[in-house]
Amino acid sequence: MRISDFWRLMDDEFGAGYSRVLARDLMLAAAGGRSAQQALQAGIEPRAVWLAVCDMQDVPIERRLGRDVPVK
Repeated sequence: MRISDFWRLMDDEFGAGYSRVLARDLMLAAAGGRSAQQALQAGIEPRAVWLAVCDMQDVPIERRLGRDVPVK
């Protein structure tokens, strides 16, 4: 997963504004007590950070792959 995919998933799930707040303020145990932003900057795989956010925020498994977007 690319970092751009991480941010797309965050925005889709939490909204563009709140996703930035979560990424900055939510401390992720699975990322060593770092925020999502800190974890990404430390080189932790974006998919692992995304799944850690999902676990902390109780995102249902069926929404962890993002929204279904119709193919044009």
